[in-house]
Amino acid sequence: MAIPGREQVRAALLRYVELPGARFLKALKLTPNAVTLLGFAVSVVAAYLVGSGWLLAGGVVFLLGGGLDLMDGALARLTGTESPFGALLDSVFDRLGEAALFVGLAVYGLRAGFGDHYLMFFMTVLLLALIFSQGVSYLRARGEGLGVFTRAGVMTRPERVVLLGIGLLIGQIVWVLLAIAVVSCFTLFQRMFTIRHQLDQGG
Repeated sequence: MAIPGREQVRAALLRYVELPGARFLKALKLTPNAVTLLGFAVSVVAAYLVGSGWLLAGGVVFLLGGGLDLMDGALARLTGTESPFGALLDSVFDRLGEAALFVGLAVYGLRAGFGDHYLMFFMTVLLLALIFSQGVSYLRARGEGLGVFTRAGVMTRPERVVLLGIGLLIGQIVWVLLAIAVVSCFTLFQRMFTIRHQLDQGG
């Protein structure tokens, strides 16, 4: 199961965002690995802004970092510099950038003056969203280690990035985190059984 129209959206992003952005970055003589690290640095800045209570600014910066994340792979393909280490670096810093934002959100929650019950709810939802999100990403990597390549699932990384950014922009981050936690939990098991099915077929 996947979101209807996802592949069409990704194709449009590739044509109108990734490739033009990759050409621009190539003109600046940036390497794909440099773009990966730059995207991580931007995510850390977004996390700082969020932790300081500037949710709107943090959302804008986080979405900018997500845009850079789209372009490092496109730049590598455009310049013929794809490498296993580049893919590893991208994967690691994607996770670290996303985790940095969750740290910023935790700091925001602790500094926002929430009541005890609401703070407990906020932190619980935040941790569940982080755990299930990272679990979804881990399953993809683990599946690839077993020879199964899949992007199956409703709540994958691009959807999380967009939802987190929107939640920050509109100031409704707790409900977005709750949605991410619930749907990521479903996606984790969805992806697990997809991998199991492909492994059984391969066997």
